[in-house]
Amino acid sequence: MWDPTTYLRYADERSRPFHDLVARVAVDRPRAVVDLGCGPGALTATLATRWPDARIAGIDSSPEMIDRAAALDAPVDFTVGDVRRWRPAPDVDVVVANAVLQWVPGHRELLTRWAGELPAGAWLAFQVPGNFAAPSHRALREVARRERWSAALGPLLREAPVDDPSDYAASLAAAGCAVDAWETTYVHLLPAAADHPVLAWMEGTALRPVRAALDAAAWVGFRAELAVRLAEAYPARQGQVYFPFRRIFVVARTGARAEEKL
Repeated sequence: MWDPTTYLRYADERSRPFHDLVARVAVDRPRAVVDLGCGPGALTATLATRWPDARIAGIDSSPEMIDRAAALDAPVDFTVGDVRRWRPAPDVDVVVANAVLQWVPGHRELLTRWAGELPAGAWLAFQVPGNFAAPSHRALREVARRERWSAALGPLLREAPVDDPSDYAASLAAAGCAVDAWETTYVHLLPAAADHPVLAWMEGTALRPVRAALDAAAWVGFRAELAVRLAEAYPARQGQVYFPFRRIFVVARTGARAEEKL
């Protein structure tokens, strides 16, 4: 279960990659725009402001997220749905998938399929976290492999469920797209608090399946041990914790020559 309130603890930091991604989508009047993995919907609503004449849809697998999104005063059709089963309608000119595909096994094949099913000249823009080798995620995997938790958490451990930008670019270029791919490392300055801020950040995303797999007592113990590791990896300085976060971005235009520049 996704908790919108927990996820939105760092809404400003989480929203910046979305804006950096869609800024590279150079279309003026798309007919329909779909935000896959729209979450609580506030970022999707900005698409309606940018493209007021377009039909805007937001899709997420979490009913809790869609309930939060549907309460917004925005001209967006929010629905619960599975990204893996989504197929583009003939008038979809823009597809955005922000920080969702890392949760989707087989998403590389999905991207190729979408590139073939979207109309020529459509835009496919996605962003995934590239921080699975960061101290935060290394600590998560190391603690989860300990005997106390390994039986419950072993199947949840993920080393690197995403590709590098060059791999995504090559795959989509082979599907006939013009591609712009890059990576950015954001250094988030998180205020120090009683709960370590990187732990609080991870509770909104990476720790969600861990929390679901453990009973209350086991979760308290796991969380406390991980907090010690995170405090060592990300010490507070001048009342702040410096949290580098690498992200991978790809914007592709379908039906274009691979050598065409976006």
